[in-house]
Amino acid sequence: MRQKPSALPADERPFDYTPIHTWELPDTPVRDKNIAAQAWIEAPKSLLSSGDDLGSVKIAYKRKIGKWLLWRAGPARRSDARYVAVSLDKNQEICTFRIFPDGTGNGIGGDGKNYTNFRSWKISLKN
Repeated sequence: MRQKPSALPADERPFDYTPIHTWELPDTPVRDKNIAAQAWIEAPKSLLSSGDDLGSVKIAYKRKIGKWLLWRAGPARRSDARYVAVSLDKNQEICTFRIFPDGTGNGIGGDGKNYTNFRSWKISLKN
């Protein structure tokens, strides 16, 4: 019986710049590649510039959470990064969570509240 290949670590996945529409973005994480924010045809400018203050970073699609599309600017671990949630509403509301190299972070959740815990911030996007 063939074993299913294991997923590549997030920072080792190649970036895919093939143009993609909102309705084509997968609900769950893609394990063999990173979908680049620049590939998303309907991407708001604020998403495309969300890593500008972090240096030379790429922005990758992560998954859908409730009515939000989750993206990450920067590396997955031990570095400066920013998670960006873009609402699926016509106004494309943005919520961000900044993570620092020491593991601390902060951001405004989907409920408008301030969060210092990334998991709690993500949960706020579900509600």
